[in-house]
Amino acid sequence: MTEEELKEVFRDLEEQGWEPRLCDTAVPCFENAVMCGEPADVGDLIWGMEMYPKDFFDNENEFMAMVRGDSMKDVNIIEGDKVIVRATKSFQDGDILVVLLDGDYTLKSFCKDEEGRPWLIPQNAAYMAFPLNETQNVRVRGVVIEVIKSKPRVAFRSCMKEINRARAASTEVKTISPQQVSKAIREVAPMINIKRKWYAVYRAMADLNIVKESDYETFIEMVKKEVPQHKALPTLMEMQRIALQSFIKPVSLWRPQNAPVKGKRFKEYLEIAQRTIELLMAS
Repeated sequence: MTEEELKEVFRDLEEQGWEPRLCDTAVPCFENAVMCGEPADVGDLIWGMEMYPKDFFDNENEFMAMVRGDSMKDVNIIEGDKVIVRATKSFQDGDILVVLLDGDYTLKSFCKDEEGRPWLIPQNAAYMAFPLNETQNVRVRGVVIEVIKSKPRVAFRSCMKEINRARAASTEVKTISPQQVSKAIREVAPMINIKRKWYAVYRAMADLNIVKESDYETFIEMVKKEVPQHKALPTLMEMQRIALQSFIKPVSLWRPQNAPVKGKRFKEYLEIAQRTIELLMAS
């Protein structure tokens, strides 16, 4: 991406109320993780430099460390996150601290009880809070001032489940009769000369909730019933073998650069699927 293209992206985001920031500052991240469970050594070496916006860091007394474990999950600090820590000895009740405890590092919230005794408190009921005492070697390395979340992703199947749920809830869902399904299978059959191409018909029907996801057996029985003499009837093996890459997505999301077949063959599959949808949606 060129500098001018990047500026254009920033302008577009700003017009929509976003606040984009340029990652232009190299920040060291400790080699070993800060444990959210049992204390562990964070180490003195860095595993690398990462780029972040300059205003993420107010001064040179700030550093970053990886998080491991689940004892702070109730405040949405989970394994894989990174924390920005300000090296300071000034902190108060409720702050989340990076503490060197008897030679090992840990990440916990801090609070003094009614008697003024200091405690470290995990934010997970599976772990117990514990008091600090004069027999322990305790050094507060800093206060967490920012949490940088690990890259979030959602499984494709979970996304499709919600998409299909939204489709089913639509007030404009068209009722497709068994007669229309039968007619569509018969009319599209001449376009199919190899068994795998029936997958395009199945995918179109799955998109319209006529058959369930991955229910190839039901679809195969429907085809055999309508065109029993067809020379390339679908088989379970052939259907499963072509259900790859963009073909496992709705037909509207099929892309030639990410499909299990290329060039002319991709166009043939797409034409079959689109023709099937057209026949099924016809009034």
